[in-house]
Amino acid sequence: MFRSFFFSRRWLPWSLLGTALILFATWYRVQLDVQINEWFGTFYDLIQKALGKPGTITMAEYWGQISTFFRIAMLYVTIAVVLDFFVKHYIFRWRTAMNDYYMQHWHKLRHIEGAAQRVQEDTMRFASIMEGLGVDFMRSLMVLAAFLPILATLSAKVTELPFFGVVPYSLVWVAIGFALAGTVLLAIVGIKLPGLQFQNQRVEAAYRKELVYGEDDASRASQPVAGTLFGEVRRNYFRLFFHYLYFDVAKWSYLQFGVLVPYIALAPTLVGGVVTLGVMQQIVRAFGRVESAFQFLVLSWSTVIELISVYKRLRAFEQQIERPDTAAALPERA
Repeated sequence: MFRSFFFSRRWLPWSLLGTALILFATWYRVQLDVQINEWFGTFYDLIQKALGKPGTITMAEYWGQISTFFRIAMLYVTIAVVLDFFVKHYIFRWRTAMNDYYMQHWHKLRHIEGAAQRVQEDTMRFASIMEGLGVDFMRSLMVLAAFLPILATLSAKVTELPFFGVVPYSLVWVAIGFALAGTVLLAIVGIKLPGLQFQNQRVEAAYRKELVYGEDDASRASQPVAGTLFGEVRRNYFRLFFHYLYFDVAKWSYLQFGVLVPYIALAPTLVGGVVTLGVMQQIVRAFGRVESAFQFLVLSWSTVIELISVYKRLRAFEQQIERPDTAAALPERA
């Protein structure tokens, strides 16, 4: 999965230079997000001034702030669109490298149940998951690097936390604690899901294989055999639906409660009138960025589960390649 792309001379320009370009563009997007966060503070302070003392700001000041946001936002949109376009090409080259590597060893792999599916579908799914998940993970790390110092600085404006009193870097600890609690919660609640997803692909592959054989051989894919295989598919899906039911209850309850967390943390500060509306907006947005970055696994857990399932199947696929040629003649169910 990785060796074929990152350690191949043919794909060196894409794997190394492409990765460097993606990292730089992602970092630049985060810096633009920081500028937008600063703009929110300035803009809402301007609004508070205008509403508190009518006539104290001019239309030029107001439209100047609007134009500043428009300039930053347009640059952000341009970078985001170009980056997404490049990432799609980058990921497809990665899939091509995997496909070429597996096809070079097809004589070892063709005996494995679902070999065709793994070369075609699993490489496609791996590429599509990495397109979103990989970039989001890198962006989360860069968001933390950019917004943690901002949130630490803004924490100096927070007088105290409810129930805890005065805590240095209070908002940072609240964000870390809440994100860690959610990650542990969903990891425990969803512990069965990766295995069920893996099993789901096995039963789907067995059913598909029998149907493919039935296209050319009238003795295959008979109603009893196909019914039994589809019964396994049905049984596994219903188990998945049940386990996702309580997983989704935990996930969405956690995320909805998370909306209130920064306002709960700021309660003594807001009630005491210590900060302005603009500072509050800066704190809430910075807290949200840091919290969502720490919550990468929480927000992406369903996708991570799917990636683990795909990885397990492709890893078992590659283990067959690493075996001696004499083992290639032996069928394997993996």
